[in-house]
Amino acid sequence: MSFHGTIHPAAIVDPAAKIGDDVRIGPYCMVGPDVELGDGVELISHVVVTGHTRVGARTRIFPFASIGHAPQDLRYRGEPTTLTIGEDCIIREGVTMNPGTPNGTGKTTVGSRCFFLAHSHVAHDCRVGDNVILTNNVMLAGHCKIGDYAIIGGGAGIHQFVRIGPHAFVGGLSGVENDVIPYGMVLGNRAYLAGLNIVGLRRRGFSREQIHDLRRAYRLLFADEGTLAERVDDVAEEFTVHPTVHEILDFIRGGGDRALCTPREAVTARP
Repeated sequence: MSFHGTIHPAAIVDPAAKIGDDVRIGPYCMVGPDVELGDGVELISHVVVTGHTRVGARTRIFPFASIGHAPQDLRYRGEPTTLTIGEDCIIREGVTMNPGTPNGTGKTTVGSRCFFLAHSHVAHDCRVGDNVILTNNVMLAGHCKIGDYAIIGGGAGIHQFVRIGPHAFVGGLSGVENDVIPYGMVLGNRAYLAGLNIVGLRRRGFSREQIHDLRRAYRLLFADEGTLAERVDDVAEEFTVHPTVHEILDFIRGGGDRALCTPREAVTARP
């Protein structure tokens, strides 16, 4: 098979690995036999990619990242589980990503255009969406689901099985043990719902009307009248044709293994 790229003489690349075109593998990198590197991938130096791992096109991985080593699960016995990373990701120094486990989904998946800052960790069986940012030292425990465009601040720890909705924001050093609604913002240890990620929504071009609807729905959902199930039904009836609002409602109705992060105090349901 022809190869068009560069592999430093000090790198160790198993002949069975599948290497795309224009791949650059720097000094002291190691690539295992069951690895697939897409076109234009760059391993800068001292990177280890192993296991049944696929790295999408144009993803760049910085020194001392450990990608695809066995999951940190005492029940794991070497089964051929997988790790898949999308295109155009940036994976900075010391990042660790593990494949899935037979007791979970058997796979860990990371979307495209994600940014993983130094020493962040993606554990077994996680599902990370597109355009996600994990800042320095973020810790995802096993089985977490992170929605598109979510941002997780430095040093935050995310409990296993937690779901973080699309466009959500997690403040630095937060300990998140419950689910975070789409467009929500959580802070603290243990994390509580502090409102909506308004700054992020504006930066991503959400209209004033969309943000107004989300604010109104948020106030109704977390007011102190009735049960949450009743409030969900009320909001669904009031916002019959608002996709962003229904994304939150679907997330809540979908449930999960964890409860929801809620505000510390009931929200005033003013118009």
